Amino acid sequence: MSIAQHSVAGEAGIRLDAVSTATFSDPTSTPPLSSDNTNLPWIILRAVHRASRVDGLPTRARAVLAALARTVDAKRPYAEIFARRTLLSERAMQSERTFYRSLTDLETAGLIDRRPQRRYVDHGLFGRAYLHLTERAAVLLGLVEDSAKETAQAQAQPLTQPTATVADGANTKDLSPSVFQKRQPGGFSAAKQPNQLPADLQRLRTLGFGDFLIFRLMREARERNQRLSDVVEVCWTSLRKAAHPINYLRALLGSTTDFSHQLRARLVEQQAAQAAAEERASAVGIVRGLDGQRFVDALGETQYAIAEGGQTLTVHHAQESAARQAAGDWATGFVRALQAGQIVPVTETEVKPSLPTPRSHREVPVSSPTPQARVLTKQAATHLTMLRELFRRGA
Repeated sequence: MSIAQHSVAGEAGIRLDAVSTATFSDPTSTPPLSSDNTNLPWIILRAVHRASRVDGLPTRARAVLAALARTVDAKRPYAEIFARRTLLSERAMQSERTFYRSLTDLETAGLIDRRPQRRYVDHGLFGRAYLHLTERAAVLLGLVEDSAKETAQAQAQPLTQPTATVADGANTKDLSPSVFQKRQPGGFSAAKQPNQLPADLQRLRTLGFGDFLIFRLMREARERNQRLSDVVEVCWTSLRKAAHPINYLRALLGSTTDFSHQLRARLVEQQAAQAAAEERASAVGIVRGLDGQRFVDALGETQYAIAEGGQTLTVHHAQESAARQAAGDWATGFVRALQAGQIVPVTETEVKPSLPTPRSHREVPVSSPTPQARVLTKQAATHLTMLRELFRRGA
């Protein structure tokens, strides 16, 4: 005879299976854990720490003040706190009723400002009401510096005894990690000298480059045996017109172009152009001082005359019947030939070809004699008779 109980419909669903039973019965098993991966600046962490240790406030008010310190913008501590009441109450781990009581406590203590709702001008509807930290709260949380406190500390004498004992340990350490952080761009090095951007790379800020990005690009360029200053100098015109200058500059750094060689070649061209301009200006000054003088080449075949305050040069060759006017930048070449000895001044005793008188000093032209009448020769008459006979035959 079997005394086992018969199975009942639906009984298996209400019984614990072996896996869940083993999980609860095993004391070594732990449930999976997770956490928030948000990284906060140290100034916000310090503000949260100070908010949780404010004396004279209830515990609930300190929790809400810590939630506000975690949410506020560190660069604009007096601006609106863009956070819903639900988010702030969850961070303070309070109910809605307790959260509003805490806000009343903070407002009574003068730490927050609960401004009324603002009305939309276009629609005539009420908007949201944001919370603001007061100046007292910002100074208390360390978001801004107290000028009166700084003055008092500057006038105070240095302490001869430490303010804490050894038993305090790490609780009295400074919360600012600036001593342990690496040197950042724009900060101060170990020699107390500012680590600033080079002067030729500061113009990248106008294109949206930050200091951290510029220093990073300098390192990337150095790893590719390039100089970021050379790349920017060579490609600045196209880089300034690019729609995405950051991506364009990274593509330039990844190319195999030798920007240093291009920069050196450009500098050589600029120096040559500058030297040519200086030589041209010097030649113009020398030519102006030679106004009204005449010169002849070493062979004595070509004569030169400078007139009109050194602006025109008349050239007359012995085998040519008319003189010519030099065109273009003739002053530089003329001074070079004069300094090399290829052209010498004309003296009064030398025989020189006569130059045409300038147009302003020319005399009135004399009328030419009347041309003589043509004479028909016998040979010409014979040729004309033969031509007439040819036309007749052809007709």
